[in-house]
Amino acid sequence: MPRVCAVSGKKTMSGNNRSHSLRATKRKWSVNLQKATILVDGKPTRVRISARALKSLKAQQAR
Repeated sequence: MPRVCAVSGKKTMSGNNRSHSLRATKRKWSVNLQKATILVDGKPTRVRISARALKSLKAQQAR
């Protein structure tokens, strides 16, 4: 299963590790995915959502 947020669409990012001598080796930054139950069309649905998107949804519900 790909590491993609169901709400925001965030994916794994890639880049380089940089040593003190500035040698570059490939690395990845994974998305902080959490399993959460949210309402989709009025029905509770279990989705994999990024922590940032989950925080934003909770903030919107609090208003």
